[in-house]
Amino acid sequence: MTDTAKPWNSPMPDDQFALMREILAAPSPVGLEAAMTYGVLKPHFERFAPKSWQLRQFMGHAGVVLDTHPGRDDLFKVMIIGHADKIRMQVRSIGDDGKIWINSDSFLPNVLVGHEVTLFSEDPEAPGSYRRIEGGTVEALGAIHFSDPAQRNGEKGIKKEQLYLDLQIHGENKKQQVQNLGVRPGDAILFDRPIRHGFSPDTFYGAYLDNGLGCFVTAEVARLIAESGGTEQVRVMFAIASYEEIGRFGSRVLAGELEPDAIIAVDVNHDYVAAPGIGDRRMQPLEMGKGFTMSVGAIASEQLNRIVEKTAREQDIPMQRDIVGVDTGTDGMAGVLAAVDCVATSIGFPIRNMHTISETGYTRDVLAAIHAITHTVKALDALPDPHREFRDHHPRLDQAGALDHQGADKPDADDK
Repeated sequence: MTDTAKPWNSPMPDDQFALMREILAAPSPVGLEAAMTYGVLKPHFERFAPKSWQLRQFMGHAGVVLDTHPGRDDLFKVMIIGHADKIRMQVRSIGDDGKIWINSDSFLPNVLVGHEVTLFSEDPEAPGSYRRIEGGTVEALGAIHFSDPAQRNGEKGIKKEQLYLDLQIHGENKKQQVQNLGVRPGDAILFDRPIRHGFSPDTFYGAYLDNGLGCFVTAEVARLIAESGGTEQVRVMFAIASYEEIGRFGSRVLAGELEPDAIIAVDVNHDYVAAPGIGDRRMQPLEMGKGFTMSVGAIASEQLNRIVEKTAREQDIPMQRDIVGVDTGTDGMAGVLAAVDCVATSIGFPIRNMHTISETGYTRDVLAAIHAITHTVKALDALPDPHREFRDHHPRLDQAGALDHQGADKPDADDK
């Protein structure tokens, strides 16, 4: 395969970047994911999916599943999962001075201050109808002049209880002004920060890469599988889950309902090389720009990982091994949490500044993940019997061969 036939070695095309941006921009906080699932992904799926494929919707959440072979439980079922829910800020109470006190959710309080946000408010007079309020910023301390010396020199941080949304309310009856807008405790707040191209080649940055990126990858794998003619012995379920950020509850439902034989979760990962202040933790040196990541450990299936890694090597797709310990930290745990017998792994891409307004990624890592998963699905489809492959070939460490000392010579590639 030539470099020109390897999309992960080239810049992401503009139309593909535009789709990624549209998916990431959808306002889909936890519990209100339909803007991404129904507003962007459902119509996108419908544009390319063959008529025989089926889009499944759910009652308790806004997740969707695009199914290549609905009803074919005899086939080997592979579920590829991204999650649409974004961490969100939330209105806690309204002060007499017009301040809207908020919860920070999974954000560090100090990364929120000063940033523009949108408040989404359900109309009290028309339940089910939502309005948006723009132009507000998250604040905590006001001017530096009002902070104590420990806050000025960095010894003391910001507590989450100090955070409030400033809508520049002034004049008489400040609290009433806010209440007249219909703002109520529980209303969701999201950053105003769509992704844009970064300074360095093939980079991008913005809010909520976690995990619109996983949804984008899942959708692109679905498109590529459809364009290649689909699969024969593998039933692929392209799943967009919810509630991942609060415990991976949505993917647990999807796995429990559809009982996949294999799960491939797609989620962001960390660039540990660039992460400040963690050098003494001796983390695996995952790095933005070095390819997609594959989880090793926890419930990650060595058999499934073997197919992923072999496929990546055959296609010359750059890959990094991620050590996950007792928990993948992703929807890769869905099968275990739903008590479904399946093999599973987690595929990702290193990003920087996770859960901030300036999450940063590398388009070629994302493309590497898309094509690695696509080729993995094709490799599974080419197996003589996918069910028996996983039932009969669990690794046997009692059959491990002896390994002797290999000397100190470096491979030729390292000598250059």
